[in-house]
Amino acid sequence: MWALTALVLLVPSGGQAATLEKPILSLHPPWTTIFKGERVTLRCDGYHPLLLELRPVSTLWYLGHLLLPSHKKSIEVQTPGVYRCQTRGAPVSDPIHISVSNDWLILQVPYAAVFEGEPLVLRCRGWYDKAVYKLHYYHDSKAVHYFHSSANYTVPQARASDSGRYQCSGTMRIPVESAPMFSAKVAVTVQELFPAPVLRVTGRAEARGGVTVRCDTRLHPQKRDTPLQFAFYKYSRLVRRFDWGAEYTVPQPEVEELESYWCEAATATRSVRKRSPWLQLPGRGLALDLASTTAPVPQAAALAPGDQPLSFRKPAVSRSATPVTSVPNVTSSGLQFPAGRAPTAGPPACAPPTPWAQLAALKPDMDLLLREMQLLKGLLSRVVLELKEPQAFPEQEGTPETPASQAAVSPGTQETPTVGS
Repeated sequence: MWALTALVLLVPSGGQAATLEKPILSLHPPWTTIFKGERVTLRCDGYHPLLLELRPVSTLWYLGHLLLPSHKKSIEVQTPGVYRCQTRGAPVSDPIHISVSNDWLILQVPYAAVFEGEPLVLRCRGWYDKAVYKLHYYHDSKAVHYFHSSANYTVPQARASDSGRYQCSGTMRIPVESAPMFSAKVAVTVQELFPAPVLRVTGRAEARGGVTVRCDTRLHPQKRDTPLQFAFYKYSRLVRRFDWGAEYTVPQPEVEELESYWCEAATATRSVRKRSPWLQLPGRGLALDLASTTAPVPQAAALAPGDQPLSFRKPAVSRSATPVTSVPNVTSSGLQFPAGRAPTAGPPACAPPTPWAQLAALKPDMDLLLREMQLLKGLLSRVVLELKEPQAFPEQEGTPETPASQAAVSPGTQETPTVGS
């Protein structure tokens, strides 16, 4: 009778057998690297229906692909390798990798996954708990913290940028203080709690009018019970503070204009906050296309929240303004022109100068440069002739220079005026 009752409880009305969740494997103490000769405890916790079977549920243990002889709920191990466990009727648990070191210094990291917003604790440990002095922690070969003696390095709220390879170094007194020793590098990965949200249009609010938008994101399967809150923004203005609801109704008057919205998802403690891309709502007279706004990557995601959004508002036009054509041939300053000789519209004030205007502005400087070049040419010609025919330039006593009338000028050479020193 009891066996029949258990069978009825395990088979739902749909005819499919109940599926159990995989057990949770934990490590105590929670460090994956240990010294040679040390022991750690593995514990396998799984969910079992009360009437799964009448006899106690046993646990299966695996080291790699090898089945271990123990069937207890927890075991002590000191052999390196990958451990898994399994309970009757449930899938195999996630693995835990145990490393055994024979170094003087080891860096211990948590066995469980570290998610965004959670603390990340690293422990630099000396051989059999010997004190470590002048302790340095490194992240991707860069020193991040220094301690005078043994201490844990903690990142209060881990981020994806905290992922990488960590290492520590220090000295130990064995019995005198040793030279700096380094631990092996250990890889650490900070898991994403949830991806950046996407703001989508879900439909029109029939009761109050307007459009309903939803801030969509998805939590990591291991953290699906983490509560999230959502806030909504119009450009840079907050339109709804953080709340548990993931939907917001845009009022009807704002729907009739081209507006940009975005949302923000965060944990209750605000340790993790992420923004969505912009969503451009269609303006007045444009049909609301739900297929395009609910696509995985909306076209409005081209702008990041830090950029300035485009505004598509039409400037207000005053209908009482006097038309320009009401007073013909009269400018704004009151000057009148004869009929048919009204001034034509010139280039805008901010238009760049044309190349011809730039050349005209440089013409005086170019003329001066040409004159100086001609003068220099004459002087060089005179020096060349003086070197070739010294007799053509007889020296005069008391006169340091030769008059231009007595200088011999070769055919084809332009006569230049005399330049005094």
